[in-house]
Amino acid sequence: MVFYVFFVSAQQLRIGVYRDYKMKRVVFAYNDGSYSILADSTEFGSILPNEFIEVSAEGNKVRLKLGVVDKGLYTKVILNENKFNSSITLNPKSPVQKQRKYKDDFEITSKGGELTLVNLVDMDNYLAGVVESEGGGGQNLEYYRVQALMSRTYVLKYINRHKSEGFSLCDRVHCQAYHSMMRFTPTIEEAVKTTQGMVMIDSSGRYADSYFHANCGGQTCEPDYVWNNAIPYLNSFLDTFCIYTKQAVWEKRVPKADWERYLVKEFHFPMHDSVCRSQLYTFTQEQRKAFYVDPVLGIPLRDLRTKFNLKSTFFSVELDNNEVLIKGRGFGHGVGLCQEGAMKMAKYGYDYRQIALFYFPGLFVVNYTSRDFFKQEEKELLKLK
Repeated sequence: MVFYVFFVSAQQLRIGVYRDYKMKRVVFAYNDGSYSILADSTEFGSILPNEFIEVSAEGNKVRLKLGVVDKGLYTKVILNENKFNSSITLNPKSPVQKQRKYKDDFEITSKGGELTLVNLVDMDNYLAGVVESEGGGGQNLEYYRVQALMSRTYVLKYINRHKSEGFSLCDRVHCQAYHSMMRFTPTIEEAVKTTQGMVMIDSSGRYADSYFHANCGGQTCEPDYVWNNAIPYLNSFLDTFCIYTKQAVWEKRVPKADWERYLVKEFHFPMHDSVCRSQLYTFTQEQRKAFYVDPVLGIPLRDLRTKFNLKSTFFSVELDNNEVLIKGRGFGHGVGLCQEGAMKMAKYGYDYRQIALFYFPGLFVVNYTSRDFFKQEEKELLKLK
C-alpha cells in the first residue's frame, strides 16, 4: 500500500465566476475594505466607499472606467485587496444578473468579446462560500463540517480542471456551486476552520472522488450508472436517513405522445413487439437501475432524466389517461454523500467523520498538511515485512 497524496501549499485558488453567462460588462463596487486597481502596468488608485469601476469586453481587451471616466483598453485588470479579508460587489450589466459579493482579489481579462472573471481567493474563504451555496443555512455544525470535508477534497483532486481557460475551477455545479462569499451562516466559518486540512483519501493515497447530491431517495447510485465509470469505494446501498425529508419523493406528468415519440425516435423502441409495446408506459424501479425496462433496449435512465428534466433517475412509470405519470425518489445523481441524509445524521449526533465514512466506506479521513498519518502507515508496512 503506497500513499502519495499531492500536497498543495497555502495559496490563492483561481475560481472562474459567472461562468453560466457570456459576460460583456460588469461593475465592481465597494463592499468592505478597499481595493487597489491595476491595469497592465498602470495603477489607478483604489475602490473606496461609494466608488466603483466598470469593465467591459472589447475583443481581447478590457475597457476600464473609473466611475464614468474612461481610462482606456488593457490586457488585464487586477483588483487587489488593501486589507486582509476585504470583499467586493459584482453587478453584471450585460447580461443583467443578480449581484454577488466575493472576498479577496480579482483578475479580469477578455477573449473574443467575453469577460473572464477570476476570483483569486483563499481556500477557507472559498470553501465557506461553497458550503453555503451548496448546503444553505440553518444546519447542524457537523453537517457543515462534512460538507467542508467533501468540498476541500474535491478542490484538491480537481485543482486543474479548467487550467486551459485560465483558472482552476468554476462556480458551476459540475465543479462546485460558488455563488457568493459566505454571508448568512457564521457556523460555516467555524466548520471550515475546525476541519482545516482534512480530506478523504483512498487506500492508495489518492484524493477521493467526493461526490455529493441533494437526496438519494433511499438508495445511493452506482457511479457507472451516471458516468460509465465504476469507483471501487462508491457502491449503491440503502440509506434510510433521507427517506422522510423534503426532496425524498416527487411526481411529474409527461404527455403520452411526447414520451412515445422520444423513445421510438431516439432509441427505436420496438413498438411492433406486443410485449415490449405494453411495457412502454409501465416501469417499476424498487431498487436503482441503469436502464429503462430492460438493458437490452439500451435506454439509459440518465438520458430520460435529461430529456424530461427529471429530478433523478430513481423513478417508476405508469399510464394515466393520456399522460405518463412519473413517480420519483430523490434529487440529483445519487452518487456519494446524500446531503439531506447527512443533515439528518448530524441532527442525530453523528460527527462529520462518521457521516463521511458512512457514505464512503473504506476511505480515510486525514490531514493533508501533516505527514504523521503517512509515517505511521510506513511503520505498519515495515512491521509486515
